[in-house]
Amino acid sequence: MQDFWIDSGFRQLIVNDRGWLRVTPEYVRTVLLRPELAPIPASGPSECALHRRLLDAPLSAVTVDDLTSIEDADTRGNYMHFLRFRKLLTDAVTLERFYLQAFRAGAIDFPPVFIDMAAEAITRSLLGQSPQMIEGVYAVRAGEMFFRRQRVSTENMRVLIADAQTIQVFAESGGFGSVGRLFAQQGTPMRTMNMDILSHENAPLYWFSENRYRYVLDATHGTPGLEALAALLAKWVKHFFGLSVNVTPLAKIEDDAWRWHIGLDIESTSILNDLYAGSPVDDSRLQRLVALFRLDFDDPQEMRTDVAGKPVYLGMAMTEDNMLKLKPQNLLVNLPIAIKS
Repeated sequence: MQDFWIDSGFRQLIVNDRGWLRVTPEYVRTVLLRPELAPIPASGPSECALHRRLLDAPLSAVTVDDLTSIEDADTRGNYMHFLRFRKLLTDAVTLERFYLQAFRAGAIDFPPVFIDMAAEAITRSLLGQSPQMIEGVYAVRAGEMFFRRQRVSTENMRVLIADAQTIQVFAESGGFGSVGRLFAQQGTPMRTMNMDILSHENAPLYWFSENRYRYVLDATHGTPGLEALAALLAKWVKHFFGLSVNVTPLAKIEDDAWRWHIGLDIESTSILNDLYAGSPVDDSRLQRLVALFRLDFDDPQEMRTDVAGKPVYLGMAMTEDNMLKLKPQNLLVNLPIAIKS
């Protein structure tokens, strides 16, 4: 068995009887170690003193005077966001409850990086102690999409998904690789890239890579990568709601009785809404729709009565500049689940 995403904070959380992740002081400490809060050589004495105190006691009180004494205004703002996040976490008790409450409350009043942090730890929990078998590697790479921004290439009738931050690193440092040139041709400013498409042959090497985010996921219809993403979406629903669903990749939607859909990102939400309404969608937008799925409830009685037994169609699309930021929370907010009395 192989560990992964060491810095996700998963090991600092406690799994409760429901399988949800209980927040601990140790987890809050991992937040303090992030670059946004960790002191740098230019940090002032007040900032460093507060950071040391919070590392020793992550849940200790922070006064207004503590905040105003921080020398740098941006850092002061980061600490205010941290304290807001810490309060929401401790009030919610578990990461999952925090995550659900954040979206049910409407507008989020803290930086989205905290949402991604929670999604990473929750996804890490879903994947468990992923074995070194090939299927486990595809699942872990698909899981990266739940909390990291991706860049998409659709050259040669393939949907290739690469980590956007890793691409940026290669853009600054350079490297070699034919895969990188595919992304470069689609607008990524770089010389070359040293990235590999995840395959059965190189999957075992994933665990030993210095930067695991360097692997490109082939999410073309019919590939193990897309199947792994579909399976993880089903696990996501099961984890939060206890509902068994089956998620199947589709080549296209052919349903005269189409009743419900969910976009897994902003772009696909807009495209699916227009298709459902019968509004014109030009070819350039349709080509940005890189994946479709069909979600079926094992028990139709767990759905709203007006759509019981009907499939839920899911979409995933890239932006005009080939970016993709998956929003797995859309599944939790928009599924047509029956309201239990």
